[in-house]
Amino acid sequence: MEVSVLNIKGQETGRKVTLNEAIFGIEPNDHVLYLDVKQYLANQRQGTAKSKERSEISGSTRKLGRQKGGGGARHGDINSPLLRGGGRVFGPTPRDYSFKLNKKVKALARKSALSYKAQENAIVVVEDFTLEAPKTKEFVNIAKNLKVDGKKSLFVMSETNNNVYMSARNLQNAEVMEASLVNTYKVLNADVLVITEKSLETIDGILNK
Repeated sequence: MEVSVLNIKGQETGRKVTLNEAIFGIEPNDHVLYLDVKQYLANQRQGTAKSKERSEISGSTRKLGRQKGGGGARHGDINSPLLRGGGRVFGPTPRDYSFKLNKKVKALARKSALSYKAQENAIVVVEDFTLEAPKTKEFVNIAKNLKVDGKKSLFVMSETNNNVYMSARNLQNAEVMEASLVNTYKVLNADVLVITEKSLETIDGILNK
């Protein structure tokens, strides 16, 4: 699949790049996509939710009433979950939600996500660029020139570029990410991928093994 290379003004440079069929042209595997997205979201969870159980409540352990003859149900101490202010039954406790996925599964998931974007013609290849200073207005103009403004876009850079990152940081529908850090969730969550030429080489080097 050939894609024209654009400059930051949205004009064709006259060059074309061929997207690697082994990465951008495979039959997507929906199950591994599900697993990889599930792992990513699970890893974002803090797992710090906690409620106090009966043994952790600060209160007297004195038996409230006698065992029999009260005319109602038996009562223990005031920390009972049945009473207001008592402990909680089977409440949440701190836990680790993360789980392991094999490297080959994660690689297949990223290839599947990229292949979906290629099928949707949602990949824009732009020549490598940088900004002299962090300017959101300048970044917005680039997005407009590439006709991705108003869409949820993921700009994939070949290396860390603080000026470009800072320029896009306040924009709700734009995100800048280094090519080596691109993951399945970010690709699927974006409406369009804007990839620089060198980023394609980085992605090929990582996934084409």
